[in-house]
Amino acid sequence: MDRQVNPWWAELPPAAGAAVMATAIISIGLHLTGHEALSRVGLVLAGALWLLLAGDFLARFLGNRARWSGEADTPPALTAVAATTVLGTRLSALGWQTPAAALLALAAALWPVLLTAVVRHWQRRMPGAAFLVCVATQGLGVLAATLSLADGAAWLGWAALVAFGLGLVLYGEALVRFDFREVREGAGDQWIAGGALAISALNASKLTLSPLWTGAAHTALRTAALVLLGLNLAACAVLLAAEVYRPRPRYDIRRWSTVFPLGMTAAAALFTSAATGIGALHTLGEVVLWIAVAAWLLVLAGFARSQLPYRNG
Repeated sequence: MDRQVNPWWAELPPAAGAAVMATAIISIGLHLTGHEALSRVGLVLAGALWLLLAGDFLARFLGNRARWSGEADTPPALTAVAATTVLGTRLSALGWQTPAAALLALAAALWPVLLTAVVRHWQRRMPGAAFLVCVATQGLGVLAATLSLADGAAWLGWAALVAFGLGLVLYGEALVRFDFREVREGAGDQWIAGGALAISALNASKLTLSPLWTGAAHTALRTAALVLLGLNLAACAVLLAAEVYRPRPRYDIRRWSTVFPLGMTAAAALFTSAATGIGALHTLGEVVLWIAVAAWLLVLAGFARSQLPYRNG
């Protein structure tokens, strides 16, 4: 008896946005380390998937408002904001400031709507996706800081600083609600707890590179970048140990939320190296980047296997 298998692009859940985040941040890392051809392949893949998810998002908003509202209440909905900002950051690195600014405007318009819906439905024990409140907010800050560095717009630098502070507050709010059993039982999105620290470190590094901050403010941002990166590495070490202690090899769409923090850790280390002049962090970033690439390939292989039709009985 044939088993009906729906195409992978049908009925994609909000968590699929993490695949865009993972692919786009790896593209950024490859760009930073000089692997431009591979980086552009990643950018094309991330852009194509973003367009697919954007179309799905709009179709549900227009055609199935009840379902859209139900999904907008959940933390994975914030991948729409985070994915848009990471993709915009990569476009800015190509010199495409106008499309990047358009993506920032889109993400900024979505952010208060989705953030409010998610926070209103927070519970006492939340999965790792709860940290997306921080990731989405810091993503806005990173893209704003990137555009500020590109065109010298001071107001974008100030907006990035506000997003940085608010993102840290939201991280604390998510942390007190995080169910720490997810560290050993989560299906992949528990890694966002580390990824949120990484993108916070990245935002701090971008702000450190800005000429807007000098003296004590510059020192504080530089210190914040180093501290946040250190916390990120510690969190990743704990999460990796938990994976070794209790392996979870089965494919789950939330595994893209494992790849994203690895790629973001690499990018954070690379940018923090540029902001602080610590060369060892660049080497660390390169090493973690290739680990992230390997994880991306493994999750892609798991996804491909999950889509293979089979006969039963």
